Amino acid sequence: MPPKRTRRTSPSQSGLSAGERLKRTKLTGNVAYSAWGWVGTEVVDTSEITQEHRLATCGLSRSSTQPLCRNKFLEKRKTPCVAVTNDNLGPSEGEGLADEVIVISDDEGPVCNNKACKHNPYCLNYLGQDKWENADKSYEAYVKSHDLGSDPSLDLREGLTPIGLKNLGATCYANAYLQVWFQDLLFRKGVYQCQPAQDTAHAFEDSPIFQLQVTFAAMQYSSINTFNPVKLVESLRLRATEQQDAQEFSKLFMAHLDTEFKKQEDPELQSLIASQFEGKQVYNTVCQSCQRRSERDSDFLEIELNLENNATLEERLNALLEPEVLSGDNKYLCQQCDSLQDAKRYTELRELPPVLHFSLLRFVYDIATMERKKSKQIIMFPTFIDMDRFLGPAETRRPRGKRLAKDSKNLYELRGVLLHKGASAYHGHYEAQVFDEQNQSWYQFNDEEVTKINSLVPKLDVAKKSGRGVKDTKKKNGSAAPTMRVPPKKKRRIVESDDEIEIVDGPPQSQNTDGSQSSEGPEYISSKDAYMLVYAKVCKKDSSPTSSIHNGTKPQAKSPLPTSSSEVVPPPRAVEVVKSLNAEHVKACEEFRERETETRARFNKIRETVMDIYRGWNVCSREEECVIASQQSLESWISRHLAKREAPKKADTTSQEDLDDVKPDAASTLLPSSSGSSISISDILCTHGKLDPDKAGNMKAIRADFHARIAEDDACLLEPKLTPADVCSICVSRMFKEKLYQIEHPRLVSRFDEVAAVAEDADGYYVSKAWLKDWRLAKPKMHVEGELDPPPDSEQYLDDVVCEHGKLATNAVTRRRISVEAYHVLQDIFPNWEPPSTSAEACAVCEALLHMSKEDKRGFRKQAEEEKARLKHMHDNALNGNTALLEDIPCAIVPSQFARSWRNWIMRPSEVSRPENVDNSQFICEHGLLTFDPNVSGDLDSSSMTIIKRNDWEALAELYPAGPLIAVENASGKFTHEIAVCTDCRLQRRTSFDMTEITVRVLGPTDPIPTAETYTEEPKQPTKPVQTTLLTYSKKQSEGYRKSKRIRQVREYGKRRKITITKAMTVKDLKVMLSDELGVPVISQRLFYRGEELNDSSKTMLDLGILSNDVLDLKEENEDINLLSDTDIEIDAPSGGGAKRKRAEGQAFGGTLLGGGSSFNHSSVPPSSSPSAVVPIACPACTYENAPEDVACLMCETPLNA
Repeated sequence: MPPKRTRRTSPSQSGLSAGERLKRTKLTGNVAYSAWGWVGTEVVDTSEITQEHRLATCGLSRSSTQPLCRNKFLEKRKTPCVAVTNDNLGPSEGEGLADEVIVISDDEGPVCNNKACKHNPYCLNYLGQDKWENADKSYEAYVKSHDLGSDPSLDLREGLTPIGLKNLGATCYANAYLQVWFQDLLFRKGVYQCQPAQDTAHAFEDSPIFQLQVTFAAMQYSSINTFNPVKLVESLRLRATEQQDAQEFSKLFMAHLDTEFKKQEDPELQSLIASQFEGKQVYNTVCQSCQRRSERDSDFLEIELNLENNATLEERLNALLEPEVLSGDNKYLCQQCDSLQDAKRYTELRELPPVLHFSLLRFVYDIATMERKKSKQIIMFPTFIDMDRFLGPAETRRPRGKRLAKDSKNLYELRGVLLHKGASAYHGHYEAQVFDEQNQSWYQFNDEEVTKINSLVPKLDVAKKSGRGVKDTKKKNGSAAPTMRVPPKKKRRIVESDDEIEIVDGPPQSQNTDGSQSSEGPEYISSKDAYMLVYAKVCKKDSSPTSSIHNGTKPQAKSPLPTSSSEVVPPPRAVEVVKSLNAEHVKACEEFRERETETRARFNKIRETVMDIYRGWNVCSREEECVIASQQSLESWISRHLAKREAPKKADTTSQEDLDDVKPDAASTLLPSSSGSSISISDILCTHGKLDPDKAGNMKAIRADFHARIAEDDACLLEPKLTPADVCSICVSRMFKEKLYQIEHPRLVSRFDEVAAVAEDADGYYVSKAWLKDWRLAKPKMHVEGELDPPPDSEQYLDDVVCEHGKLATNAVTRRRISVEAYHVLQDIFPNWEPPSTSAEACAVCEALLHMSKEDKRGFRKQAEEEKARLKHMHDNALNGNTALLEDIPCAIVPSQFARSWRNWIMRPSEVSRPENVDNSQFICEHGLLTFDPNVSGDLDSSSMTIIKRNDWEALAELYPAGPLIAVENASGKFTHEIAVCTDCRLQRRTSFDMTEITVRVLGPTDPIPTAETYTEEPKQPTKPVQTTLLTYSKKQSEGYRKSKRIRQVREYGKRRKITITKAMTVKDLKVMLSDELGVPVISQRLFYRGEELNDSSKTMLDLGILSNDVLDLKEENEDINLLSDTDIEIDAPSGGGAKRKRAEGQAFGGTLLGGGSSFNHSSVPPSSSPSAVVPIACPACTYENAPEDVACLMCETPLNA
């Protein structure tokens, strides 16, 4: 197959496009084409600049090509602007326009758009006027900027929709349960019927039970869609900023309510909690040998179920009731057999309450980490459940499993789902999905947000196609239950998403006797966040669950119970509180409407004024009187009423109340944004306070009368007021010179290049090669705006041609020959320049220095080699700090500066000067004693002194003037010296520094923390060779916690690092420097000086008494990666490391009314009836506070210590 031919590129379009205008200035170079087109043509000197030329620099001259754009927002006005035509112009201007443009199309007027008119001073169409054209949008921005406040009417309750509860910080756990309890009509009625003691009626209003009545009354009768339960939280003394466990709150609050209910006179009310929520279960143990049965019954408010991934609620119930065999090491001590026997232990449900709570154990205690963790297992639960299959002994439960659900005596339907969002057990968010009794619908409660859920079951395919929900389909067909989709087998899905629940079709196969799917079978809902399930018992009269919830009818209870919210009436005092809140809200709505009316009136007046100004401010003729403003200032003026206002200054005494009392016409002039405000046009001004031609692109011309209207009608000044005549003449002259230079300089360079070449035998002149290269550029780097170019013999380039003696330099590489004609070209520009000619001789002195005799160099080299051979040990070891080879050998001290200078001379004898002498007087004080102690490592600093052999000193004394002698000898690690040490002068020497070096020792992980007793300035000798280890994620470390990513790097422990410090440097500054030098983060550093830790970061080196050449110890502390991570994933400590730090569990409900704290301030219970104070026992696993008599935790059943 032949290759495809590439498409030829279309030739570029030549000529003008349709409608484009051909300007003569492009062909003839007319000066009017460019704002600076007159430079170098009409004007070649600043004295020739006229006012018309100055106006041209800003595009304001009569010959300017900038069009007078028509106002796009112009409406019919009483004094319409006269259109610009040739008939309106004078003869000269009309002739100029006729000669200016050749029209090659029928297009009328110049094209006006944001890009083309960006720098046009006569175009005012793109300054933000669109913000005012739409009245609704501009009013919305105006209200937002003037902080009118939110509309209270938006918070009105929609019909009978349930209301939300305000989250006070971390009280979502309480809000979720309150929504569930409120929908229990019998429980709500009991709360309403709870009465206070007669003698403490006033104190009862501060009690939790009254605040709960108010909360329920508000949820029932409030006209606002959100209620703030702050007083209920305060009465319970809950810490609103701490997240608590919802299940623990439920148990404790129910216990508190049960106590309050038992104080009432009504017997039914006294047992309300027990009769409505409490069931009975029995723990049985049967001996396999003698069949003796041991029973222990207990009451429960919740059935706690462990989770298993993708398991159904029925499967977890069966697992709870599954017998456990006790054998082997776990045998049962039978009292009848009086010996250890095999046994069977199981749990049996005896009685079930009308409202059944299933607590899903999402939070489990991890023994490995000794912390709580959240289980991510998915649970599938049905819309209704037959509890006959789980009630009573196992032998009676089996036959019930074969019955149909409609024949069940204990059929429960789903009424609520509590959800916990989040991946951690220590933080997250609680929500609730609850069935509302009054509306017969499901709702999602997320604190203040309440969302209606159409259905918890899937919709029919027919309903989906018709666009209607299941509820409408039921009404139309009159069917009691929708026909369910029946999959061939149970389907389970795990969806990793943020959805709370997911519908899963298909009930367990054991639901029907024949194993087939029944039309009455439940739908299953799966969730990975479900925390608590609430089921309500279906009355026996109508046991079909689909006829109660899913068909929209109210189930009948077994006993006389309230059937609607209207039958449950709050107490009068709670109703009064709600009525008061509703009245306050109505008043707030009325006040808001008044403010809104006044604001609307002010807005209409401002909008009319602003629009009238910007619709008529365009200049209609170049001769019309106008004022120059900046584009930014006009944009600011247009948007100033719509932009967010700044806070009023202290001097401004006008308050919002004052504005509310002023009439709309006058109030508009009192607004902080309008009262005496001014907008500066400084962005187009030069340093002389005039119009800067360099900023002409930001200038806009407006009519002078409308400029005055802005000040009068809108109380805003555009300052300063400048006209086109105020173009700065100084700046125009400066810019003229620069643009003239840009025109003339290339011409001069071209003339120079034409004559610069010179023959080898012809005469010429020398010029700096670097200067000539820069000067020949189109824009020389040497050029400074407003100044003349430096001449070739300026100080910067003079050395390239002339030596220090004023003669021709010997280096011919840095200069270039030019012809005589080229010299004259440059001479005209730089009259004072006198270069050397090509016939001049090079400087004789420089030639002599350059050609030094080889014999002299050879002599210097020979002398250096002789001294090096004689002082070989000093040459090799003097500056490396190695004194191990000098033990028990007489030595001497010499300055390190001499040793360095001497070695440099040895290496380059012909280039570096030889040292003059060896002067040790700097180490001797005025008392003739030593100013340093050789036995202190900080004093014997290699940067200032060095140790050499005694015979090397004697050789130096023969070669150089040397003295005085400071003799030392290293005897078994201690230096002996003939001259004593002066203590005072030594201390003064070490403290009298502005900048010095100190030594920082980096301690290893196994090194002990320095103390005053263990401190030593001698370096610790490692027991094994120190090697560099790269810390990575995959390696196991013996240091405990894994290091965070930002401090994983190469570290060499035991190293000594020299750091330069100053007296004024603080400890914080030093740590920052060490962080840069060693890579150890500041947060991980522990600094020690002579065994004491430097904890005060504000102290200076002088305050700490740190001396010159002192020693500091640095200990690096590892960081816990879990404290640095912002994720929920926790990283265990590596094996072999230390124990992992246990997470603080917090106070839970300790200190609150629910945690055993004192009751509210004025208790309704007589003090004599109050129980004596007891000390609770905190569970070591879940921190739940149990009663002293409990042997196991009521929350997690962990055994408690005696």
